[in-house]
Amino acid sequence: MGRSLRIALLSYRSKPHSGGQGVYVRALSRELRELGHRVEVVSGQPYPELDPGVPLTRLPSLDLYREPDPFRRPHRSEFRDWVDVAEYAAMCTAAFPEPLTFSLRAAGMLRARRGEFDVVHDNQCLGYGLLRTGLPTVATVHHPVAVDRDLELAAAGFRRSITLRRWYAFTRMQARVARRLPAITTVSASSQRDIERLMGVPAARTEVIPVGIDPGVFSPADGPRDADHVVVTTSADVPLKGLVPLLEALAKLRTEREVRLTVVGSARPGGPAASTVERLSLADAVRFTGPLPQSELVGLLQRATVAVVPSLYEGFSLPAVEAMACATPLVTTDAGALPEVVGSHAAVQVPAGDVDRLAGALGLVLDQPRLQEQLGRAGRARVLEHFTWRSTAERTAAWYERVLAGSPVPC
Repeated sequence: MGRSLRIALLSYRSKPHSGGQGVYVRALSRELRELGHRVEVVSGQPYPELDPGVPLTRLPSLDLYREPDPFRRPHRSEFRDWVDVAEYAAMCTAAFPEPLTFSLRAAGMLRARRGEFDVVHDNQCLGYGLLRTGLPTVATVHHPVAVDRDLELAAAGFRRSITLRRWYAFTRMQARVARRLPAITTVSASSQRDIERLMGVPAARTEVIPVGIDPGVFSPADGPRDADHVVVTTSADVPLKGLVPLLEALAKLRTEREVRLTVVGSARPGGPAASTVERLSLADAVRFTGPLPQSELVGLLQRATVAVVPSLYEGFSLPAVEAMACATPLVTTDAGALPEVVGSHAAVQVPAGDVDRLAGALGLVLDQPRLQEQLGRAGRARVLEHFTWRSTAERTAAWYERVLAGSPVPC
């Protein structure tokens, strides 16, 4: 191992139990610390849950999108400075201001403490403030958010598309900032190609470092699995996650068998997922759990007959890796990075968005216990070889050293 580094790990929002950002900063900060580095996580709301010994610096926003009152109107007493005013004003124009405003708050804090850190590592914020930290600053881009934007626009009507274009205006800023940082890392070769295509960052400046899981936590169980029980972990109302095609595939399967679907996620009332459940009369066959603590998620994967990743795009896919680590038979699409994540033997793969092929693959796995065993065994072996957080941290620390040895400080 090289020298001990002092690392500021930034995350503009860090949900602890859903979405990849909170999982990423918790696991990476823990493993970097165990390698001997000093890591301080800097986050806006929602704040992450961190392991003992990893300090958290809270940079509170106005938290305009919190549950249960998103797009709220803050009281006058909540405004502390011009950044808060800008954040609220941007929300009122249908923009999403958090990446910019978090980066401005972080830049002020880091410049005041620049002697305390060797490197700043941003997690997908890519706001203009990152160019003003006064410190060597790098970033992780899990995938370009422009992919989400394009998929949502493709599914939207004219009026909705106007609002979406305003909401996703921050993606232009993210591309500009990414091009000016000395280096970025991403989680797959697929994302590396998309970053070059959509953000203009040459592939030679992007280091591919896959993320991982703790194989001691996500592990196979000894007991039997449930019969005809399918599990998916997804942001239910995000089109690129492919939940609507999965629900349509489930409806086809339900004409032949009493298969059940558990969705680790939430469905917005009246949103695409909830409307599809109602349209297909699936209320008795689908359960939405909302965010789950890790222990409950592991138990659910250990009991499931099959896990599915129906995405129309994936920059990586932690849900796929988590299922493989639990030796849970896996069905995925061929979207984005999924083929390189699951390899050739750890999943049955189908074309993204193909409802008939997805229903057929799920039926095939549900019908064949021997195939279930083969997929589970291959998936577990693949995770142990390629996808652990310790490996992610070791490769990230080595990347820091290379960047620090040859890159200028952005200003």
